[in-house]
Amino acid sequence: MIPARMAIYVAAERLDLRRSFDGLSGVVREVLREDPLSGALFMFFNKAADRVKILWWDRTGYCLLYKRLERGTFRVPQGLEPGATRIPIEASEMARILEGIQLPPAKQRTRALEPGSIK
Repeated sequence: MIPARMAIYVAAERLDLRRSFDGLSGVVREVLREDPLSGALFMFFNKAADRVKILWWDRTGYCLLYKRLERGTFRVPQGLEPGATRIPIEASEMARILEGIQLPPAKQRTRALEPGSIK
């Protein structure tokens, strides 16, 4: 659904998602230093990383997608450069993020050895 060449940016800092169209477009301009009318997608995660809002301009007005996970958290990309305000990602990565939950790494169980058993 999203063109592969579309610019997609994730805000590096978590945000209070009570903001709507105007508040988020202000963050795009002031914090991310991007043009909210560019047609790019801008992703914002809340502190708990269980909610995401995506803002974009579609030539006639702002669009807003809001998703809340019932369990778990989104896998939020991390900035590679210190002080980065935005993280560019590909459409395929955005789709994987929106699909859901990143499971924690499996824990290995250690078995107690019987006295005198071979290690």
